[in-house]
Amino acid sequence: MRVASIANRIMQMLAVLLGISFVTFFLTYLAPGDPATAMYEAAGIVPTEEQLETARNAMGLNKPFVVQYVSWIGNCIQGDFGESFSRHQPVNILLKERIAPTIKLSVFSMMVMLVVSVPLGILSAIHQDKLVDYTIRGLNFMGISMPGFWVALMLQYFFSVKLKILPVVSSGDNFEKMILPVITLAIAMSAKYTRQVRTAVLEELNQEYVIGAKARGLDSWMILWKHVLPNAMLPLVTLLGLSLGSLLGGTAIVEVIFSYPGLGHLAVKAVSERDYPLIQGFVLWIALIYMLINLFVDISYRFLNPRSRKGA
Repeated sequence: MRVASIANRIMQMLAVLLGISFVTFFLTYLAPGDPATAMYEAAGIVPTEEQLETARNAMGLNKPFVVQYVSWIGNCIQGDFGESFSRHQPVNILLKERIAPTIKLSVFSMMVMLVVSVPLGILSAIHQDKLVDYTIRGLNFMGISMPGFWVALMLQYFFSVKLKILPVVSSGDNFEKMILPVITLAIAMSAKYTRQVRTAVLEELNQEYVIGAKARGLDSWMILWKHVLPNAMLPLVTLLGLSLGSLLGGTAIVEVIFSYPGLGHLAVKAVSERDYPLIQGFVLWIALIYMLINLFVDISYRFLNPRSRKGA
């Protein structure tokens, strides 16, 4: 990927981040309730009107919206996302503490998904319209149809309550406590990616170069492993990047059900406590991580697919 192209993408990312920051700040500004009151309520204090007015002045809430936004975005550029109302700690510190568990959960879920979906997708493609294919497609339909929260509760019920072999609460400090959250996230993703792998492999199997290789007498498995799979897996690189970005910001339900100490759990708590600085910081962090992952995927795709470097 050329330097000019990367620079252009970075400028686009900055513009998108600025837009996201404005929308996020504007929505929290319009949200019902008073941040000063929420701060005192989180501390268990019933404030007087004088205390509220002093807090509003200290937080800059009495200033016009544009002044508040410019002041906030200026601090964000310097790496200061403010202080959490409910926890009385810098937002940066709270997000840094929670991002590692969420990344670990997302990476393990994607690893399990790849181990399951790639073989099943290949198997379904090479046995198209046979019993194996119909069985795998039926399982995919079930996996996509089941809501994530329901899967999480069922796994808790069977493996934690009935069989008592896995913990209900996942602290994330060892792999045993991560098994159920990982499986919950991997089920829906595996169903989705099995279909994607199947479709990609079928498209490659119908290409002329595969028909020609078979006509020359090449072994079917050699054609599959050396030619079909490398070409079929290329489109999935982009999807994997998008999925990782989505996981980092979309694991909230699973994290809440299993009490997993990740970003999603923190964000849900922040919303319930009306912790506006924490909500704003979370949205900006996730947006930045999502865009950086997409940029990395685009760069890696250029190296994996020589045709894209030639403008094909």
